[in-house]
Order: sequence, then C-alpha cells, then structure tokens
Amino acid sequence: MEKVNWGIIGCGDVTEVKSGPAFNKVENSGLVAVMRRNAELAEDYAKRHQVPKWYSDADKLINDPEVNAVYVATPPDSHAELSMKAMKAGKPVYVEKPMALNYEQCRQMIEVSEETGMPLFVAYYRRALPGFLKTKELIDSGRLGIVKQVNIQLYKSVSPEETSDSLPWRVIPEIAGGGHFFDLASHQLDYLDFLFGPVEKVKGVALNQGGFYKAEDIVSASFIFP
Repeated sequence: MEKVNWGIIGCGDVTEVKSGPAFNKVENSGLVAVMRRNAELAEDYAKRHQVPKWYSDADKLINDPEVNAVYVATPPDSHAELSMKAMKAGKPVYVEKPMALNYEQCRQMIEVSEETGMPLFVAYYRRALPGFLKTKELIDSGRLGIVKQVNIQLYKSVSPEETSDSLPWRVIPEIAGGGHFFDLASHQLDYLDFLFGPVEKVKGVALNQGGFYKAEDIVSASFIFP
C-alpha cells in the first residue's frame, strides 16, 4: 500500500482533534472521506477539515474504491458490525476503544480479521507515546527494581447530563457495553497488559451505587500478572 487513504465512520468529537487531522499529518497518509448519519454534520466536518468526500451511509464509505483503510469511531454498539463489513470489503480497520460491546463480539472481529487477512487495530495509542514507552524502558531495564505492585485509582464526578432524562451514550450499557469503566479504564488496563501482561488471574466486583443510570458506577478489581 503506497499511501493509506483513510475513511472515517463516525466523525464525532473524538475525531475533531485527536484522530481526524492526524491522518493528514502522517507521511503517506491522508483522510479522503468521512461518514456520519446526519448528512448536514458530515458535510460540515468535511468542509472544516478539507476532506474531499462525505457520506451519510457507512456502506458507501466502506465500498468507496479510493478508501483503502477504515477508522471506526462510532459508539461501541456498532464497532463489530462496521469493522467486520470493512474487513470483508478488503480494508484494514482501526477501531476506537472499547473494541466492542463484549468478549464475544471481539472474538468475532478477530476471526474475520484472520479469515480475510485484514489487519485489525484498536485505538490503544498510549503504547506508542514517548512518555509511556520511557516508563516501559525503565521497568524493562531494571532501573526501578522489580515491580511488585501497581495501584491505579480512577475517579469521575457525575455530570449534569447523567442526572437528567437524556443520558449520554457512555453510561447506556446497550450502546457503550458498560459505563465509564469500559470507556476510560480500558486505556489503563491495556497499558498494564503492555507492561506486565497477559493477565493470569482476575477477581472483581462491579456495582451501581448512585442509581443515576443502569451502568456500573463503581468497579474494584485485582489482577495477577506473570
């Protein structure tokens, strides 16, 4: 592949700064098409970011012959379906985290990747950032001694939207797969796996204590790494 011509499915907030513009800043890479169900918003994004094509139909972007790689940046409930469609169309996929709604969907995506030979990447980009790589170097070199324990605590206050009748999708399990733990803590879990993994044993509990929404709002877990 001489040049990666990206198509984005789901050009929401995550693509405004972090992902979308970056595709045009990497050598031999460019953003050529975007898709959003709301045609007006898709067109607006394309105009603001100088993207040549926009769609309101995901299938049309996937089947665009100029697009040779697909970035799936929709909410998690459509990650599996869209990723598998793109891979079956012969296009590598970069999918936002969390990878899908559940383990079974993730397995299906991996199987399609293996069957089609199309690469499947999940957006755990921290593994490639200089500061995180330096931490891994310090640990691997033994300069910090032998790491025996890691303690991570992640807190997020309840937002006004989460106490209203119009809940954000990130706390609706049918859309997000879970709550903020799925959305935010997945980065920390992936990085621990990168440093010390794979996980050998896990014990945990997930509860909803606040009652503002159905998703878990407190998770406590212990992992044993090799």
